[in-house]
Amino acid sequence: MSEVHHGVGEILIDEASVQGRVAALGVEISADYAGRDLLLVGVLKGAVFFMADLMREISMPCEIDFMAISSYGAATDSSGVVRILKDLDINITGRNVIIVEDIIDSGLTLSYLMRNLQAREPLTLEVCTLLTKPERREIEIPIRYVGFEIPNCFVIGYGLDFAEKYRNLPYIGVLHPDLLAGTPH
Repeated sequence: MSEVHHGVGEILIDEASVQGRVAALGVEISADYAGRDLLLVGVLKGAVFFMADLMREISMPCEIDFMAISSYGAATDSSGVVRILKDLDINITGRNVIIVEDIIDSGLTLSYLMRNLQAREPLTLEVCTLLTKPERREIEIPIRYVGFEIPNCFVIGYGLDFAEKYRNLPYIGVLHPDLLAGTPH
């Protein structure tokens, strides 16, 4: 049982469950892309922990690249305005690409990213997310690989943050309600 850290209201998904699901996703992706070229595109900063563990579970060679996009700032809701802060270094034309996300909430940011990357003509473009909040979805997006479906709560840990804190927790926790008081969400 993981220790509950200050700022965490409750542990939603414990460390062992996270690691087990990441391993299963790695096996699934390995089977689906066996014998093919694969590029994982991580969305900074939240997906770093998930992507690092996921790629270690993929049994074939794969390349990685990162994008940084801004849509949240310090708020807890997506603003709907998306800016690319760091673009890909690798040309994805004709490549099998999987976007690796930490969480899909409204879907607005991911929808923008999918359109942007699709315009670059990859051979295939799929999404792998650790977490999804279907209750919050404003735009439907095809998600090929899902770690966990979660309720509409503000989660932290395993790459997910609140004001840049808590990313280093080894589990997915719910932010303590006292910390959310006064914050738009």
